[in-house]
Amino acid sequence: MKTKSSQKAQRAPAPCICQGTMPLLTELLRRLGPPEAARQHFDAARLEFLKGVRALIDARIAHVSKPRGEKIEVE
Repeated sequence: MKTKSSQKAQRAPAPCICQGTMPLLTELLRRLGPPEAARQHFDAARLEFLKGVRALIDARIAHVSKPRGEKIEVE
């Protein structure tokens, strides 16, 4: 009589869904992508965009953090 653990050990591993095509697909996508110089420009543009978003958020935080109302002295 076989135990569950010995049955699992005798099973063949399940085949990969990609059937070995991932390295080929990765290479194809790398070749279809932009040249290195263009990619560097896109990376720099993404960084500048994020800096702009950060500046907008910082400005909004500063606006919301301002004290509201007037200060009135009571004698």
